[in-house]
Amino acid sequence: MTPINKGKKIMNISGKVAVITGGASGLGEATVRAYINKGAKVAIFDMDADRGDALVNELGSENVSFYLVDVADESSVATAIEAVMNTYGAIHICNNFAGIGPAMKTLGSKGPHTLALYQKVLEVNLIGSFNVARLVAEQIAKNETMDDYGGRGVIINTASVAAYEGQVGQVAYSSTKGGIVGMTLPMARDLASSGIRVNTIAPGLIHTPLFDTFPEEVFNSLEASVVYPQRLGRPEEVAHLSVFIAENDYMNGETIRLDGAIRMQPR
Repeated sequence: MTPINKGKKIMNISGKVAVITGGASGLGEATVRAYINKGAKVAIFDMDADRGDALVNELGSENVSFYLVDVADESSVATAIEAVMNTYGAIHICNNFAGIGPAMKTLGSKGPHTLALYQKVLEVNLIGSFNVARLVAEQIAKNETMDDYGGRGVIINTASVAAYEGQVGQVAYSSTKGGIVGMTLPMARDLASSGIRVNTIAPGLIHTPLFDTFPEEVFNSLEASVVYPQRLGRPEEVAHLSVFIAENDYMNGETIRLDGAIRMQPR
């Protein structure tokens, strides 16, 4: 029988290196801050250079670095990962937050959904997440093991409740988020022999700056649609879940909804 105390320790984020796509704002920025507060070094992959540079200036270049990265472009990601390895020497955590969500119906008043837009959403959200995950996994697999069971790191992808209850006009977005949910378990199984865990967060309505542009009645209606607590989620709560997933060595192959028990209606 395996001794109950064998390997009984959480992954210590302090001193680890995290790659966070979409880390210059929103959920990604909140997770950058959470990891730094835990003592990690963070590499932000994003297309918003102004915001990325501002975070480096605020949080300190000794803690965070920024790389202008198109997640859907193989060479862009590979070049950034090489730079991260040259700077920090290792990667232990990867969070994929980068994504887009333009709305268009399968068939609307202006005709069928444009194929180019559908492909663009697919490239950024699904292919981009896979592209980063596969190339980061190659580096995580080189790490020394961190526990008695060969653990080397964790990949945390981001889906959405739209993977399950996509609304009108979300056919492209929901397709990509459903794809991310679908690749979670097989990716975890693929990478198990390398000691790499894979999990996915599926957020509900999270209060990012976009919601501040909505009319008050729309904002209030969205809050009222959440079962409990009856409010929008906070980016810091998604970041807190990321920390939990990173630290909990037994969390693997799972998609976790963080949504206040909401079930989205068609509109």
